Amino acid sequence: MIIVEKSGKTIDEAVNEALKELNTTRENVEIEVVNEGKRGILGLGAEDAVVRVKMEVTPLQKAEKYLKDVMENFGIDVQLNGSYEDESVRVEIVGDSEEVGKVIGRRGDTLDALQYLTSLVVNKGEENYIRVNIDTENYRGKREETLIKLAKRTAGIVARTRKSITLEPMNPNERRIIHSALQEYRNVTTYSTGKDPHRCIVITTKKKEYGDDYVSQYRYNRKENEIAGV
Repeated sequence: MIIVEKSGKTIDEAVNEALKELNTTRENVEIEVVNEGKRGILGLGAEDAVVRVKMEVTPLQKAEKYLKDVMENFGIDVQLNGSYEDESVRVEIVGDSEEVGKVIGRRGDTLDALQYLTSLVVNKGEENYIRVNIDTENYRGKREETLIKLAKRTAGIVARTRKSITLEPMNPNERRIIHSALQEYRNVTTYSTGKDPHRCIVITTKKKEYGDDYVSQYRYNRKENEIAGV
């Protein structure tokens, strides 16, 4: 539920201001008159009318309203295309390359922050957890492909050199992608180290399992090790 409190010279004026902010109509809200207001005498003792307007909203409406407010406050001109099904909210942010670049930020940091904060807003007061996905120009899909290629390429280096490699710090979702990409590899394993936001993934060999035969295992296990660039 969204609650907006507005004032005006009359009750109708205050209500209209609230409806404008909520972008809805009277039939979709519950109106509570907090103060009917007073005209006063010759301007003395006058009081504005105050109303409290309540509106039930869907998780998608919560997400879109929050994102719209954020974009307007930062002067970012974009459009929002959202959907809600199976307790999952998805919002696609559409705009020109310059505006979208502002939304994505450095390596997706801004986009991730928007998704995290939107999730907090959407799930406030909800009984069941609502999954939130915020994307723009398929950035997340492209980023996942990049991370998978990085994981496989790095795994190839680790397999050849038998030396562990620590990747740059990543957020939990990106770490999951790396772990998942390499979880079925027989020759390498992964683990996380450090604390957020500096937590990293280490890719290392399974030395105990393969011992001195490790390199030959890597060379002949081509199915499990389709590593880009190797």
